[in-house]
Amino acid sequence: MKNLILVTEFTIKEILKKKSFIISTIVLLIIIVVAFNIPNIVKALGEDNFNEEVLVIDSENLFEGNIEILNQTDMGYKFELAKENLNDEQIKEKLANEKDSCVRFTKSGENVKMEYIVESGAMDFDTVPQDLVSVFTNLYSNIQISKLNITQEQIAAIQPQFELEFIETEENAAQGNVFIMMIISLVLFYAVFFCAQQVSTSITTEKTSKIIETLVTSTDSKTIVLGKTLGIGIVGLIQVIIMITVAVVSAKFCMDPEILSSLFDLSSITPMLLILTLVYFCFGYALYSLFFALTGATVSKPEDVQYANGPVSIVAVIGFYLAYFSMMNPNSGLNKISGIVPISSPFSMPLRVMMGSATTGEIALSLLILIATTIIIAFVAIKVYSATILNTGARLSLKEAFKMAKNDK
Repeated sequence: MKNLILVTEFTIKEILKKKSFIISTIVLLIIIVVAFNIPNIVKALGEDNFNEEVLVIDSENLFEGNIEILNQTDMGYKFELAKENLNDEQIKEKLANEKDSCVRFTKSGENVKMEYIVESGAMDFDTVPQDLVSVFTNLYSNIQISKLNITQEQIAAIQPQFELEFIETEENAAQGNVFIMMIISLVLFYAVFFCAQQVSTSITTEKTSKIIETLVTSTDSKTIVLGKTLGIGIVGLIQVIIMITVAVVSAKFCMDPEILSSLFDLSSITPMLLILTLVYFCFGYALYSLFFALTGATVSKPEDVQYANGPVSIVAVIGFYLAYFSMMNPNSGLNKISGIVPISSPFSMPLRVMMGSATTGEIALSLLILIATTIIIAFVAIKVYSATILNTGARLSLKEAFKMAKNDK
């Protein structure tokens, strides 16, 4: 136990002294502060809104000058009417210097042609935005209806105002806030993946120095692997806590209360959820750090670490995206699978608990599988590390490393 504490303390001190760790932490904190201050920055630059500037060309007066009415609604657009028929070169100049898009209307017989013109339509998949189609269709219809001398009661009868309400059954209700779920998922992925990846780097780096000889003569391989995993995990947890603290303070003092309340629904954050999130973080980090310890044991040069970590990195990314995309449909079979499979459960199950879609049995099964997998990977990683710890030659394949571990008694 004493040696485990010594290795853990040594690992923590080594990481905290690294310039790369200090710089990356500072950069992340700056990014967090700037992100929460984007509305204030935009306001300071004199941009009060993000409305798209739309030039409406109505040379045939189809809308009878009523385009300005549209600016009274909060649609994310600012419309400007042009009654003259601009040619293509004039429109191109307008888009290059003044407007974001242009809508040109012409009429042929009973048909009204709507042309949506932008500089580049690649991101729009070459389609006309449906909200623009809807608003101009409604405006044109209302103008035509008004010419038929129909009473307001008759208009209301053919254009009912539907009251929309989204309802979920209690059994399938997905509670919580999607935005905060995404944030939690990203934070967990960063904490588990990037912190765990440092284990392989630490193990490989020390192979090229005299430190490993000192560690080997003073303690066993199991203590080294577990001590490094624990030390880097503690540093990662401290870093995440600092990031969350800075984010909370920045949100509290820098964001508009109305925007903040619409983005962050804290009513779904319960003590039990926080405890489960911490548990999944610990075991998820342990699982991936031991995976990386396994790959780090197969190389002896720091420049080979990234290549060796490739397969584990792919597995981690697959696990994250499995959780991320299944979150879009919390009651799907894929969502249940992602909460149980150990490569994705650290990212998925806390979100399922927040949404109220995970049963007690599913949580217990998920934790059991995650803990069992972590213990198995720990056993394998320690055996491989013990057999390859003094290897300073060429990079070993996992097959060769497993063979050496099998022959090591």
